[in-house]
Amino acid sequence: MRVAIVGGTGEFGLALARRLHEQGEDVVIGSRDRDRALAAAAEAGVNGAENSAAVEGAELVVIACDADAAVETARSLRDEIGSTPVLCVASRLKTEVPSIAERVAAELDAPVAAGLHTVAARTVGTEQDALVCGDRAEAKEAALAVAGLAVAGDALDAGPLVNARALEGLTGVIVAINKRHKAHAGIRITGLE
Repeated sequence: MRVAIVGGTGEFGLALARRLHEQGEDVVIGSRDRDRALAAAAEAGVNGAENSAAVEGAELVVIACDADAAVETARSLRDEIGSTPVLCVASRLKTEVPSIAERVAAELDAPVAAGLHTVAARTVGTEQDALVCGDRAEAKEAALAVAGLAVAGDALDAGPLVNARALEGLTGVIVAINKRHKAHAGIRITGLE
């Protein structure tokens, strides 16, 4: 799958790019600054481009910018993204209504899923589960496929996009647990067959 990671020059975007590349996926890192994208891409062993060029031909666009930039980035790439499925991984350390993913979806014609909020850059590829939510099958299926590659555990359907409010809020919970215990913990969902 060709995956464009917009905001891929940050710690999480780079970790996700490396992991997906190791899993055999075609990854391109995007940034507003082409040179910054190329430098990050070289570090991760993938392709790099300015954001609008990065999303060309992608089968999934991952919006991995920080929370303050996610909605504006989606808005600025609306035409280039078109109907390509989007996975929004941006979150704050608090629950927001509407969620960042819901606000991104309002800016795009593309189907949007939310997920990977409990996965930190340092825990990409580890034994944990990844949760993904969304309203449209094409975004959710692509997001679940990428989430399944990003972790060594399971990628799980967490329901409709409105659940992004809770998923984004889990970021703060995981950060607090990790800070308190000086750990790099993730989550596992138990009791599933």
